[in-house]
Amino acid sequence: MKYTKIAQGQLKISSVCLGCWALVGDATWGSQEKDDSIATIRAAVDVGINFFDTAEFYGTGYSEQILGEALGADRDKVIIGSKFIKGAKAEEITAACERSLTNLGTDYIDLYHIHWPNRNVPFAETVRALEDLKSAGKVRHLAVCNFGPADLSDILDLMVPSVNQLPYNLLWRAIEFEVLPASLAAEVPITCYSPMMQGLLTGKFRSADNVPAGRARTRLYSGDRPEASHGEAGAEEETFTAIAEIAEIAEKSGLDMAAMTLAWLIRKQSVASVIAGARSPEQVQHNAAAGDLTLSDDVSARLDEITEPLKQKMGPNADMWNTPSRMR
Repeated sequence: MKYTKIAQGQLKISSVCLGCWALVGDATWGSQEKDDSIATIRAAVDVGINFFDTAEFYGTGYSEQILGEALGADRDKVIIGSKFIKGAKAEEITAACERSLTNLGTDYIDLYHIHWPNRNVPFAETVRALEDLKSAGKVRHLAVCNFGPADLSDILDLMVPSVNQLPYNLLWRAIEFEVLPASLAAEVPITCYSPMMQGLLTGKFRSADNVPAGRARTRLYSGDRPEASHGEAGAEEETFTAIAEIAEIAEKSGLDMAAMTLAWLIRKQSVASVIAGARSPEQVQHNAAAGDLTLSDDVSARLDEITEPLKQKMGPNADMWNTPSRMR
């Protein structure tokens, strides 16, 4: 497993992070036994993953609760990132943090994210509340999530985020147009959520019709899908053509498709960690293999080439679900 230093060198995080949303078991991910979730988290620790991503929003706190329970005495050996989403006023942030601390069964959060920019509250108020939590020792480092170039520029006047968490994968390269260059220029590392595009890059789905409705709502899919709200035509044909070609490269190279796609991300400039969900110890072990996998320049370039037409069709809107974008 490779590790990267962030937060001015004060944190060292594994290049593969365990994303803990799918562990809750819900309409998006399907049912999940608690024992399986705990075993998955323990397996992550065993294979060298020291970075865990969660949020109060995931399972209305259940993701945080099960993470805290599973880590137990190992809590101080790992890095926990969590997020608040319900409000950006000072009292709302303080209350959200207290709930997360209770859920996690800990007295500090290593990396606390603004889940989405809230433009109804001045960033100055939000940052003051976060700095107060940091001064109190309840939060160690501050981060942002889903911040586009303009919002990132505005927040940089008040704080330097330890990371900017963004959607990024072979099928969703929108951040490469504007957001990634802005983060690079600001020297703010990227952590990537949905690195396997909600299971598409594992090869488990043969067509858009096979994808559960709760996942078939991003802008890759037709706006006519039951839970989609973006109103766009989508790019279903281009998406599944690209998936088939990616799978062919993995087979010819003798690589696990999911590990290959994660390794493609890990080698990208400014990417500090990929936040890969897993629901079983076996899935964790497959994901962790990407932490030791080095792709050849030829394979990486071919993957770029295959997915470039899809990137161009989807354009620079980095919001996976909405038009107009909530990122700016």
